[in-house]
Amino acid sequence: MCANYRPSTRDQLQQHFGVAPPDSAYKAEAFPASMAPLIRLPRADAVAGDRACALGMFGLVPHWADLKLARQTYNARTETVASKPAFRHAYKHQQFCIVPVASFYEPSYESGKAERYEIADAEGGPLGIAGIWEYRPAQDGGLALLSFSMLTINADGHPLMQRFHKPGDEKRMLVILRPDQYDAWLTCDTQDAARFFERYPAEQLVAHPAPRSGHGAQQEMLPEG
Repeated sequence: MCANYRPSTRDQLQQHFGVAPPDSAYKAEAFPASMAPLIRLPRADAVAGDRACALGMFGLVPHWADLKLARQTYNARTETVASKPAFRHAYKHQQFCIVPVASFYEPSYESGKAERYEIADAEGGPLGIAGIWEYRPAQDGGLALLSFSMLTINADGHPLMQRFHKPGDEKRMLVILRPDQYDAWLTCDTQDAARFFERYPAEQLVAHPAPRSGHGAQQEMLPEG
């Protein structure tokens, strides 16, 4: 499970993911129901190599759901994403996205109590997380909403990710894509999606304690100009 992460910076969106950053600002830390960047195909007939970035709510909100659902749907298990009511429409219709991440946070209980750890790319670059997106039309005079969820897989026995979450709980980890998989993920068929559900190599990630400072999440990634 991942409920807190740092979205990629505007420079990382341009240089690593090859997309124009969103016009609106977004927070330096994302939590369920907050707005953050996602990358998807710009239109239904797009081909591999076409990518567009937009802001969406962290936590999938189908057209029939209240916005409060986002606080429960920020992660989708790959084992049940095709059948769970909140996720199955997006998955069936191949609404795949990449969530651009600078780093993400998980709790470790190795000291006997919860300690916040930051996990990042070993070489300092951003990470692309496999996700699904949904569109909720405007309702009752409100605004239309784009939302997304990160996909997770079992991490029992993974050298790094098995260190996190409460003792006795199933270990989970995000589905992290290699850069050479980005376009293939965005354009793949539902029948082929499972081939991306692999554990990311532990040696390509680093983790360190990261106590909450109290003001990092308040910073914003601002548009230029």
